[in-house]
Amino acid sequence: MIEVTFISADGKNRQTVQAKEGDRLLDVAQANGQPLEGTCEGQMACSTCHLIIEPADFAKLPDPVEMEEDMLDLAVAVTRTSRLSCQIFLREEWGTLTCRVPAESYDMQGM
Repeated sequence: MIEVTFISADGKNRQTVQAKEGDRLLDVAQANGQPLEGTCEGQMACSTCHLIIEPADFAKLPDPVEMEEDMLDLAVAVTRTSRLSCQIFLREEWGTLTCRVPAESYDMQGM
C-alpha cells in the first residue's frame, strides 16, 4: 500500500487515502472526490488531470515522457513539480505521495 495525500488548492483541506501498487493517481484522485476532470480518460490528450507534486516527493517519480511535457505546457498554473496524474502509476517503494490540486482545477463532469 501507498499513502496518498491530496491538498486542496487553498491549502486548508488535506485528504489522505490508501492506494495499491500500480493504481493510477488520476483514478485514486477521482475515486476520492478530488476535482480532477481527466477529460481524455488518461490518453494524454488534455491537461485536466494536472496535479502539483510536493517537491520532496517529485524526485521519487519517473521522468515524464516528452508527450506529457508537451501537455503540461498547455496546463494552467503549471509549476516545476507539475505532473499529469493519468501518467503516474503508484509504487509501494515510494511509501507516501503528496500532491496539491491547482486552484484552476474544476471538474465539469462532477456537475
